[in-house]
Amino acid sequence: MIARILLSLFMNPIPANLPYISTALPSSLLTPTPIPFLMASLLSPRTTLPLILLLLISFVNLCHGSRKLTSLYQPPPTILTYHGGTLLEGHIPISILWYGKFSPAQRSIISDFLLSLTPTHHHLPATATPAPSVSKWWTTVDSYVQGAGKKQTHILLTNQLLDEDYSMGKYLRRPQISELAGRLGVMRGGLAVVLTAEDVAVEGFCSSACGLHASRPAAGARGQARAAYIWVGNAEGQCPGQCAWPFHRPVYGPQGPALRAPNGDVGVDGMVINLATLVAGAVTNPFGGGFFQGDAAAPVEVAGACPGVYGRGAYPGYAGELRVDPATGGSYNVVGMKGRKYLVPATLDPVSHSCLPMV
Repeated sequence: MIARILLSLFMNPIPANLPYISTALPSSLLTPTPIPFLMASLLSPRTTLPLILLLLISFVNLCHGSRKLTSLYQPPPTILTYHGGTLLEGHIPISILWYGKFSPAQRSIISDFLLSLTPTHHHLPATATPAPSVSKWWTTVDSYVQGAGKKQTHILLTNQLLDEDYSMGKYLRRPQISELAGRLGVMRGGLAVVLTAEDVAVEGFCSSACGLHASRPAAGARGQARAAYIWVGNAEGQCPGQCAWPFHRPVYGPQGPALRAPNGDVGVDGMVINLATLVAGAVTNPFGGGFFQGDAAAPVEVAGACPGVYGRGAYPGYAGELRVDPATGGSYNVVGMKGRKYLVPATLDPVSHSCLPMV
């Protein structure tokens, strides 16, 4: 194409009497004064071809340089800084309060997930290409703790309480969540987990949060000792597109197809995603002085730094490449005890500062 253009220009040179074309600057700033000798020299047939060739080469180089500069740009990495505060370390007892009605099967899905974080024995099914384990996912979280000179973590599931009669009603405010966590009597160094059923509305649920982790005075503590707690709600009946994606079509953004939940329960499998994110955050930043980036009041934490990333190649509206259970069609990326399959978020690698999906 360029050769034909050049040949055409050579065979039909631009006439020397071409009218002068000024720039778009206002006439008050620029009054062009053509120089007859210069105009005739530049636009003569003898000089047309070299001039056009030079302009084309310059244009190609300019475009190549622009593409090169664009490709070299890399956004600054997310780096989670340790702020010198307390972390949860060593043996971490977790207690659960089930608020509202949860079936035994639903409770088992979540309990087995927590027990799979640091199991004493691995009971993974033998397959040709075994999926990563839940405990392997947790090793990234534990690397932050040990990197700060703390003890290796061991998650222990202790007591569980049922509140199927909705003792505080079906609408809870944030202070009531803290009060419910206090019923578990968690000591400093432990973690209380409050889980609300799908018919329980919680202040800020769906509109601003799918769950949270915070702290309250520790049981039997004197002075200012505090204990960490987590709340996660079942979003299936209220906002599955916001708090149970990718097992439901999102409310906003790209509308990709929903994935099938690995345990056949959109609400509870969505709770596992949020619970995993918050347990990782509560262990590495329980009281606001641990690992995070940004504002301490709205920190970016280890399992929340890569939102929407569950597998390689993820982008907005697409969770990434995942495994699919041939028996159920459920999508997952890790396997826990009893062969249970789960979907967990990518964590932020403390060395490369990049998202680390499990598959």
